[in-house]
Formats: sequence, structure tokens, C-alpha cells
Amino acid sequence: MDLLVIRHAIAMEREDFAAIDSDDDRRPLTDAGARKMRRVASGIRALVDRVDLIATSPLTRAMQTAQIVSEAYGTAATRTVDALRPENTPKSFIDWVRANELGDVCAIVGHEPNLSQLVTWLMTGVDESRVVLKKGGACLLGFGGAPGAGTGTLRWLLTPSQLIERAG
Repeated sequence: MDLLVIRHAIAMEREDFAAIDSDDDRRPLTDAGARKMRRVASGIRALVDRVDLIATSPLTRAMQTAQIVSEAYGTAATRTVDALRPENTPKSFIDWVRANELGDVCAIVGHEPNLSQLVTWLMTGVDESRVVLKKGGACLLGFGGAPGAGTGTLRWLLTPSQLIERAG
């Protein structure tokens, strides 16, 4: 199984959104962030030719990012997953993985610092962050079997600019 890990694109500033709405879960992508993410998604598509499932945090900015990625793949196979909420742990994600059929390639869209912590944990078993995922950045992990602590191999980790270059 391969796991494509994507950090949500550029969202409104927390303080600016708070003047409009007190629920940060609803904070959306900026127009510029969505435009850039479309180019990033084309780069991701150039590197990963298919995705069986896109799982996303239920927060608006992650769901909007997942929708853009879904459009790049020509599929709407997106599932909202509470285990990808910012406050959840790698163990809650693995519990979700074990309870669901993900296919050969699963993409997940979420938030920092949780995603970099999850990636580090999947590669090393260490429960801390040792990688940097920029907004709109992504990495691909490979697994010989079921994902778990220390079982993943990093195939690549790219910034949004590097992914846009791949889009051609």
C-alpha cells in the first residue's frame, strides 16, 4: 500500500476569519491558495498516477483541498475522517486504517503538526515530528504490508513549488 500525505493548502488567517466566524473548523482556503493547490494537484497527479481513496479531515480547508485533489484525478472518491482532525494521534489514524479498505493508494489530507508527526511515526515509530510539510506540500510513503509504527518507507517529500514544477 502507498499513502499519499497532503497538507491542506493556504487558508485564511485565523485572526481574520475569527472576525467573521468563531468556529475555526470552518476556516476556508483563500482564493490564491485554491488556485495554487490546483497547480500542486497537477504535480501530484504527475507523480502518482492513481488514487483509490482520498480521506480528509472534516475541517473546511482540508475538505476543499481534498476536492481539488479529487478533481485532478477525475474522481470524487473522498471520505471525511475524524481521525485526521488536528487534535488526533497517529494511533487514531491507524485504528481507522485497520477498520477500512483503502485500496493500493490512499491519499490523506490534514493539518500540521499532526501530519508530520504521523509521517515520522509511520517511518520510525517515534511519536514526534521530524519532517516539514509546507501548506499544499505532500509526501508519499510505501508499506510492504499494513501501515503501522516504523513500517513506512519515505518515497518522496516535496514542497508545493517542487510539485508545481512536476506539473509541467
